[in-house]
Amino acid sequence: MIKQILSKVSRKQSKYSKSQESLGTQNSNLASGNSRKLSSSDISAPLNPRCNPNDTNSRNGGRVSVSYESLPSFRDVPSSEKQILFIKKVIMCSVVFDFTDSTKHLKEKEMKRQMLLDLADYIASSNVKFTESVMQEFVKMVSANLFRELKPQPRDCKILDSYDVEEEEPSMDPSWPHLQIVYELLLRFIASPEADAKIAKKFIDPYFVLRLLDLFDSEDPRERDYLKTILHRVYGKFMVHRPFIRKSINNIFYRFVLETEKHNGIAELLEILGSIVNGFALPLKEEHKLFLSRALIPLHKPKCLAMYHQQLSYCITQYVEKDCKLADMVIRGLLKYWPVTNSSKELMFLGELEEVLEATQQPQFHRCMVPLFKKIARCLNSLHFQVAERALFFWNNDHIESLIRQNRKVILPIIFPALERNGRHHWNQAVHSLTLNVRKLFFDLDPELFNECLLNFQEEEAKEEKIQARRESTWKHLEEIGADKASSNEAVLVN
Repeated sequence: MIKQILSKVSRKQSKYSKSQESLGTQNSNLASGNSRKLSSSDISAPLNPRCNPNDTNSRNGGRVSVSYESLPSFRDVPSSEKQILFIKKVIMCSVVFDFTDSTKHLKEKEMKRQMLLDLADYIASSNVKFTESVMQEFVKMVSANLFRELKPQPRDCKILDSYDVEEEEPSMDPSWPHLQIVYELLLRFIASPEADAKIAKKFIDPYFVLRLLDLFDSEDPRERDYLKTILHRVYGKFMVHRPFIRKSINNIFYRFVLETEKHNGIAELLEILGSIVNGFALPLKEEHKLFLSRALIPLHKPKCLAMYHQQLSYCITQYVEKDCKLADMVIRGLLKYWPVTNSSKELMFLGELEEVLEATQQPQFHRCMVPLFKKIARCLNSLHFQVAERALFFWNNDHIESLIRQNRKVILPIIFPALERNGRHHWNQAVHSLTLNVRKLFFDLDPELFNECLLNFQEEEAKEEKIQARRESTWKHLEEIGADKASSNEAVLVN
């Protein structure tokens, strides 16, 4: 009995000594300053524990329970606490709500919108110190809100083939009231001089840029407009990312031309490239020339060229103005993808061709003028009067007319048959009048050459008439023989 009592006493003493040792360890840690630092979970106390912003399952606001607590405005807290309040609001704004159901989380959505507006005003009105930890949380919040799966507008399968992007109403994202402010925050962050590019590039990394480029396929034009401005700022601020951005845009163009021919943001990407090409240093690198030949020129192939032709034409013209030696490659590229049956597309090609020719010098023009004016001759004879008229307008351009004058001995024999046929029997009066003006211009410039071309045309015409008469005679002979043998099943043999 005494032994049992003594053993219990010894156990209590050992437990007491162990608790004293652990308490002493904690006190020594506190004394030495090794207390636990404030974590992001402590900062985000207003968030419901079931809704972790870093959890992918919590980013669909329609599936989780979210409880927000009101946070004070930046004006109501001292300067020493503004940084913590900024991070606190950023983490709260990382929660994404479901906007497909307009009846859910109305209060929380409005609170988040007000917090985003407060963050935007704070960044715009004061010098926010973007430390590395602040940048990390900020980019996490932006990524959680912006990077999402883009859902195309549902369309009936029966009308998919006849769907016209230009005539269709653009799809508006229901979450735009939040997205717009997040885009504005990102734009102000990138433009802020307090955001050091050397630190920010750790978070605005190639993966972030790639996800940003994916969003250019959004059907909402307001979103694509923000993306265009933001990507241009990223290209200007983060020089280390410039080759990657160009290569990624290049890949988007490849996929668009060679695989899908469906993308909503080609025009915006080309608009960014227009300013990028404008800033290229001379002489142009081989990489930039390959980009022109392999990505930009093939963009003339898709049927939906009208959606982005203005921006594409500007990029092409910028290249030729930078280096006139590229004019031959560009003109031959246009001829390669020249439309055969699409007259509206042909009009766009003619307009772009005129802009390129304005920047073309004599040596480059001399290399490509034969295939070029064979194509123009076909346009002159087009039954679509706007195509023929647009081709004849080339002679109203002083620079192009000067190039034609200098090379008239090669060009006039190529286009003379087309001019002569138009002058005789084109159905449109405007085309007929313009043709006569061009004929008169050549006759006044070089009457001897003009008469020589006229004589050659008449000789060729006479040969064609003889060939046609012989062909008709052969067919008539076959018909007569066929009529004689019609009563029998004998084969007809013609020597």
